Amino acid sequence: MTTSNTGDATDPTGNATDDSGEPTSNSGDATDKPGADADAAVRAELARLRDSIDNIDAAVVHMLAERFKCTQQVGHLKAAHQLPPADPSREAQQIARLRRLAENAKLDPAFAEKLLNFIIAEVIRHHESIADGTGQAPGATGE
Repeated sequence: MTTSNTGDATDPTGNATDDSGEPTSNSGDATDKPGADADAAVRAELARLRDSIDNIDAAVVHMLAERFKCTQQVGHLKAAHQLPPADPSREAQQIARLRRLAENAKLDPAFAEKLLNFIIAEVIRHHESIADGTGQAPGATGE
């Protein structure tokens, strides 16, 4: 084995070696680093999970759009028959139902209730807009 004057050791073929004589790499290639395969596997798993999250988010948006199409129809029906935009009894039933569903799905019922309350507030706003004749609610398709 030869040693250069910079302190780096080389084997007889000119490849760099460490103090034990084992080959070393100075290429900086990530695959030569310990855990590089694990890092690639982690990145692949993150990408797979994120793709699933993106698909679920898209489904949630489409389901909310369908829900709002139905509530638009309810708003028009209520307005045509001079019914109030809000129905506290129905809202309480829906909140209780959603809390039970959340518990069964291992989702925080308080979170589910907050989400439903947000949606209900938006529906009521749409119904008020329809009832007062200011036009269709935002995002309505006219169906």
